[in-house]
Amino acid sequence: NRLEIRNPGFSLKSPEHLGEPGSEPRNPVIAAVLHETRFAETKGSGVRVMRQLLHAAGLSPPLFESDRGRDSFAASYLFHHFLGPDDVAWLARFKALALSADDAKALIYVREAGAIDNASYRALNGVDTLAASQALRRLRDAGLLTQQGRSSATYYVPTATLMPAPVPVLSSNLDALSSNPTPLSSNPDGLSSNPTPSSGNPDAESQRVNGTASRAARDRLLAEVPGPLAVRIGELGQRHPPAEVRELVFELCQVRHWRAEELGALLGRNTEYVRQNYLRPLLKDGRIAMSRPDEPNDPQQTYRAAGIAK
Repeated sequence: NRLEIRNPGFSLKSPEHLGEPGSEPRNPVIAAVLHETRFAETKGSGVRVMRQLLHAAGLSPPLFESDRGRDSFAASYLFHHFLGPDDVAWLARFKALALSADDAKALIYVREAGAIDNASYRALNGVDTLAASQALRRLRDAGLLTQQGRSSATYYVPTATLMPAPVPVLSSNLDALSSNPTPLSSNPDGLSSNPTPSSGNPDAESQRVNGTASRAARDRLLAEVPGPLAVRIGELGQRHPPAEVRELVFELCQVRHWRAEELGALLGRNTEYVRQNYLRPLLKDGRIAMSRPDEPNDPQQTYRAAGIAK
């Protein structure tokens, strides 16, 4: 349901500034030649023009994903108009909330992309930063979105109220955690990218986090990770030795507190696989600890390196 274009090389401009005047070319000489010979448009105008043309056609704005860890950039163009019959029927579930037209657009965007931030809301509805922040907080307080990240890295993902999804049942006994992976899917309409074939390696059998939503969330999480550590995460493959990935998880837990879902998104592993093969051994060895040890199944449970203050 989309045209998706991927290129090597992450964006030198942060995603929230894409579309603003000016460009940051990797090779200014080549860029200048292409511009002077009219093989390229005015520098820095492409994203703005894309948004204007899609808006004029009644289509959703483009989705951009800049992945520093994997050194890649992707642009996705959805093949549908906002508020079609299916969208209207879906939004009818929230009629009691008296959503504004801008809020309705934001929810449709979240359903497609799996996440939304201030910059995306501004591009979507043509409002300023303050208005976007207030609108997103209203949707959060209404129980439709969950706030993630901090400060300029803040973004919002759908709650179970907005997009119900099966929740894996966890045992209260740490040693009885199930090893059966539960596929992550933040997009119930099947908007994931092509799944990676599984192999005989247990680490490869863990399901990669698919779809635009997961990639967007991963990109934002990587922004909170120190550069060298982010590079190592970007180099991870499905055949990577579990012991090495476990050490990487321990180093991440020294940076800040993490939920299992966040670690799964960062590492490209199924959440339950992360719990079973990385968190459980580290907990047993006393190298990490739960933030809420008395409530092991708390949905907001986080993990930190042992000795780091709560």
